[in-house]
Amino acid sequence: MSKPDDRRDNVDKLQETIDNTIENMRLTEEAIAETDNAKTTAELEDKNKRRQEALESLRSEIRDEAIAKKNGYK
Repeated sequence: MSKPDDRRDNVDKLQETIDNTIENMRLTEEAIAETDNAKTTAELEDKNKRRQEALESLRSEIRDEAIAKKNGYK
């Protein structure tokens, strides 16, 4: 028998993921500033673009989870 879904800490986990993603984006921006290789720069910029798209999804998910939490996960 599977365990029931425990969503009580989902908002916290999502926020941690968002914080980590933002930090990774910052570090990548620093790496872009330090490199003079056009290919590496393009790859890093693409990575940050994907991260930005992921952030939008994560923020949407965190809003949904916060609403569900407020409503008692019904």
